[in-house]
Amino acid sequence: MKNARIALPSDPDDGDDFDVTVEAMDRGQRARLIRRTRTALGLSQSEFATRFRVPVGTLRDWEQARVTAPDFAVAYVRVIARHPDMVAKAVA
Repeated sequence: MKNARIALPSDPDDGDDFDVTVEAMDRGQRARLIRRTRTALGLSQSEFATRFRVPVGTLRDWEQARVTAPDFAVAYVRVIARHPDMVAKAVA
């Protein structure tokens, strides 16, 4: 990580602040999209995972930005956001 590109440098006046890498920023944005989609549907993590056939542990990791959600998962969540009932019916 020493050569990672910095997206947001730390505040030199704040000893608790830290640099944010491009990768971490992307992971956070993906996490936010997934979490906002789920909450907009009014579903708990468990309900969302069951309805759209995503392992709840995987969903939790994505939402908490512990793991970067892959491109296909981001695309899937965008489709869910637009057509939740159609997707739920298709995977049932």
